[in-house]
Amino acid sequence: MEASKSVFGGLARERCWGDSNGELYQWQGFWYLQPHLEAAIAAKSRFQAHDEDILLASSMKTGTTWLKALIPCIMNYKGPSEDNDPLIKHHPNALIPSIVQIFQEDLNPDLSIIPSPRLFRTHLPFSMLSDSIKNSACKIVYITRDPKDTFVSLWHFMNAKARLEEEEAYPLNEAFESFCKGIHPFGPFHDHVVQYWKESLKKPERILFLKYEELKRDPKGQVQKLASFLGRPLVEEVDVDDVLWRCSFERLKDLEVNKVGVDPRVGFAHSSYYRRGLVGDWKNHLTMEMKERLDKITRTKLEGSGLDL
Repeated sequence: MEASKSVFGGLARERCWGDSNGELYQWQGFWYLQPHLEAAIAAKSRFQAHDEDILLASSMKTGTTWLKALIPCIMNYKGPSEDNDPLIKHHPNALIPSIVQIFQEDLNPDLSIIPSPRLFRTHLPFSMLSDSIKNSACKIVYITRDPKDTFVSLWHFMNAKARLEEEEAYPLNEAFESFCKGIHPFGPFHDHVVQYWKESLKKPERILFLKYEELKRDPKGQVQKLASFLGRPLVEEVDVDDVLWRCSFERLKDLEVNKVGVDPRVGFAHSSYYRRGLVGDWKNHLTMEMKERLDKITRTKLEGSGLDL
């Protein structure tokens, strides 16, 4: 175990909402479940990035599943044909493995067998990434979202797992209070976003910063930008349309692989990754008082950064 019990005993600790058996530990300003923190510490010192690697980074529930489909689709795209579509048989989680999950299973994993270019994903803040990632030429795609929609999606997601485990749903008001305080897995949300935003300004050739709302508003333009950043430009409009169709919420939600089964690594049902995918769904759950409170936190946290959510 990389971090000893004595180290964990000295950390601030809070209940993980939506997980009756889980506790969050604060490490260098961010909150982690203990298995995630142990894996993150190991990955920070041991993960060796390759220049050709691609890392998808995000806070939880910001549109990551869409990118988990788009990135491998673009990287392996060979034209409009279902013969080479891995999304038909694989949940997007399986196409881009999580660095934390890899190191959670083995603190010294052998990653040499993964063919290049390697695709990885993470919810770790930028400060917790290995120096190897920060100093290499590998590319990072970061996706974020309106914090109000992020919270609502996260609340539904955690409660979906609670239902699967026959536990009571976590009350919205209590979850909202914790989110506003930044107490949730890999939170605080705003600090997470600001770290990657500032790094993207320093190294735009290495870090592509995307907003879920812009993907929804201009999917063709944003996917073309993503493809060019990945070094796999989609020149023909028919190819852009095909990639968007393959990775569309409606198609993915209807694929059998995404309707049945449970992700063995995290215990979430495959179907729980596809709820509504809407912009502005927070209006169906938050009061105006809650909306104004979270908006005020967002303005304060982002002040001076040049970022608008």
